[in-house]
Amino acid sequence: MTPSPHAARLVTPMMLALGVVLATVPLWITKIGLYPYLGVEILIWSIYALAYNLLLGTAGLPSFGHGAYFGVGAYAFGLTQLHVAPGLWVCLTGALLAGALAGLVVAAFISHRRGIYYAFMTIAFGQIFWFMAMKLRDLTGGEDGLLKIARPPVDLGIAAFDITDNVSLFYFVLAAFLVVVVGLWRLTHSPFGRVLSAIRQSETRAAHLGYHVRVYKMSVFTLSAALSGLAGGLFAMAQNSAFPDVMSLHHSGYVVMMVLVGGGLVSFWGPVVGVVVFLVARDVIGAVTNTWMLWFGLLFILVVLFRPEGIAGAWQAATKGVDLKRLRLRGSAALAQVLKV
Repeated sequence: MTPSPHAARLVTPMMLALGVVLATVPLWITKIGLYPYLGVEILIWSIYALAYNLLLGTAGLPSFGHGAYFGVGAYAFGLTQLHVAPGLWVCLTGALLAGALAGLVVAAFISHRRGIYYAFMTIAFGQIFWFMAMKLRDLTGGEDGLLKIARPPVDLGIAAFDITDNVSLFYFVLAAFLVVVVGLWRLTHSPFGRVLSAIRQSETRAAHLGYHVRVYKMSVFTLSAALSGLAGGLFAMAQNSAFPDVMSLHHSGYVVMMVLVGGGLVSFWGPVVGVVVFLVARDVIGAVTNTWMLWFGLLFILVVLFRPEGIAGAWQAATKGVDLKRLRLRGSAALAQVLKV
C-alpha cells in the first residue's frame, strides 16, 4: 500500500473526517432514497473488508474462503447468547475468539504453502466450514440457520443503552468500526506491518533477513480471521440470525471483489470504498434489474484488467498528485504477486 505522511499518527485527519461524515449518515440517508439499515451493513462489511485486506493487501496472502470466519463469528455470537450468556460483550468476545481459533487451526495447516496452493487450501477449508454449518443441524440449524438472535443492550456498567432500533445500532457499530480502523492503521504501519509488506514482496528474502515467515503468516491469518469473526458477530446481531450462506464460496468472493475494486492493494481505505460501491450498487442497480451482479462483475473485470490500483488509487492520483502510472504499476505488481501469475 502507498506510504502515508500520517503513518506515525494514532488518529489521522482522514479518520476524523470519516468519523464526522459517518456520524451524520442517519440524518440524510433516507433523503437520498436509501434506507437506514444500509449504513449498518456498510460499517459491518467495512470491518470485514479491512480485516481481509490485512491479509491480502498488506501480507499478499490470498484467501478465497474467508467467509468461513465471518460465518463462524456469526454462529458463535448466536450460540454464546443462547447457551452461555446473553450479554453483548460476552457474545462479541465469543465471536472474536471463535474466528481467531478457526483461523489459527487453518493457518497451522496452510502457512507453509505459497501462491496458488495456499489459495486453493483456503477454499478447501472454507468449504469444510460451510459444510459443517449445513450438516450440524442440532447446533447450527442447518439450512434454516440460527434464529431468534437478540440485540443485547450496550452495558457500560454505569449505564446501559438499547440498540434494538437501527439508528442506535448504527452508532454502536460505528464505534466498533472506528476502533478497528485505528487498530489496523497502527498495525499496518508498525514494524509488524512492515514485515508483512516484506513477505508480500518476497517470502524468500524475508526469510533470509531472519524473519520467521511462517509465524508471521500464521499470526496475520489468525488476526484477520478474528476480526472477520467480530464482523460476523455484529452481522448476526444486526440480522437477528445466522445463516450458512455467508460462509459459501460466492459470498467469500464478494469481499475479494470489494477489496480489489476499492483499491485495497494500494490504499488502506480501498476496502471501505469497495464496500460502499458494492452495497450501493446492489441496492440502486438491484432496484432496476435482478442482474445487478452482472454489471458489478463487469466493473470488477475492467478494474482488474485496466485499473489494478482500484478506485482509491485513481482518487489518490487525481487529488494528491500521485503518479498514476506508478500507482498502476504497483497495483499490477501487487495483484500478480498475490496470484503468483
